[in-house]
Amino acid sequence: MKQINAQLGCERQTSPSDSSGIMQQIRRMDIGTVPIALFITICAIVAISAYANFLPKNMIGGLAVIMTLGFALAHLGKSIPLLREIGGPAILCLMVPSVLVYFNAFQPNVLATVNLLMKEANLLYFVIASLVVGSILGMNRVILIQGMIRMFVPLLAGTLSAVATGLLVGQLFGYGVYHTFFFIIVPIIGGGIGEGILPLSLAYSAILGGTPDLYVAQLAPAAVLGNIFAIVSAGVLARIGMQRRTLSGDGMLIRSAQDNALFTRQEGGGAVNFHWMGGGLLVICAFFIVGGLFEHLVHIPGPVLMILFAVLCKYCRIIPASMENGAHSFYKFVSAALVWPLMIGLGMLYVPLENVVAVFSVGYVVVCGSVVLSMGLVSFLIAPRLKMFPVEAAIVTCCHSGLGGTGDVAILSASNRMGLMPFAQIATRIGGASTVIGATLLLGWLTR
Repeated sequence: MKQINAQLGCERQTSPSDSSGIMQQIRRMDIGTVPIALFITICAIVAISAYANFLPKNMIGGLAVIMTLGFALAHLGKSIPLLREIGGPAILCLMVPSVLVYFNAFQPNVLATVNLLMKEANLLYFVIASLVVGSILGMNRVILIQGMIRMFVPLLAGTLSAVATGLLVGQLFGYGVYHTFFFIIVPIIGGGIGEGILPLSLAYSAILGGTPDLYVAQLAPAAVLGNIFAIVSAGVLARIGMQRRTLSGDGMLIRSAQDNALFTRQEGGGAVNFHWMGGGLLVICAFFIVGGLFEHLVHIPGPVLMILFAVLCKYCRIIPASMENGAHSFYKFVSAALVWPLMIGLGMLYVPLENVVAVFSVGYVVVCGSVVLSMGLVSFLIAPRLKMFPVEAAIVTCCHSGLGGTGDVAILSASNRMGLMPFAQIATRIGGASTVIGATLLLGWLTR
């Protein structure tokens, strides 16, 4: 009896300490980089302001919404065991807001504020320009040039494989060659919503008749599903790279047997200088504007020209080293702080769940999956012959089936390889533009 009483007394003594220990662990928990108590307070402030219709309709209000949701959903995606291995944060940040919009969970003023930030202020282009230019200027010149030259081979092989596999699987599930190619395969590899779906909808409308929005509703679901498959594939590939170290370059695309250290060195490295970061931001803005200026002269998409100009300036050492350092430091800030919030805004505005639901079927999903998986698999298999790491080559090729710049951010975030952004942009921009032009010419020829 004394022993039982002693055990009960011991339990009474240890129970409060256990609970206090749990409370201490909760207090030490961070959501993103924000202590949980402060994060909950901020969420309450934003929620009350939104539902009382006092949310500022400007960039501050928009950032408050997408950053609170982005930090929360990214933390949740990293905490779920199976989901975190296949790009959980990216999937949740894209799809949960889309579901909430579908069920009208957001107040109209919240959507209007986020729309102002994402579409009118165009946060997407700002983030993409920062990631692309900053990563290019911080890269080693050798890996930059060799990587871009070699990426064309797996990209071309992967695209041809995706088309052939998609047509074959489409036939097995009763889809005609015409519908499978123009309304499933082409939207997936067309370069995203703004650069792919919208130009395609205008072209299809001019050639086939009808209004462009009719074709957007038919094309967008394939692009969204393809992007989801690409995100999951990137997460799985990253996991394979962790288990089979010889297949992964840990973010490096090119394999160099002679001097591997050459490709790991970052030329834009060094201590962070906030004055240089300001100059680096100005350089990033200048590259984006120059791309837009020359777009009107040569009729090549501005983001593609921005990439080419950044590569040229990097290769010729035109930009001072201090400004390269500043741009690269700003790139690291953006990639660490704004990627998940950006995806929240994209999920709210650019991923229409109702369009996905309307065409959802087992066969449709399988066809979309076969397009993406065959593209990544072929690139994975031929990469060693090109002295490239299979995991990185497959991830970059999968970006060809993503939602443009949106997809690149999501796919590379899911695989923790944001340093591959320049190569991903090559796959997306050039591959997507080529697909749109080729599909438009082919459709016009078939309907004569």
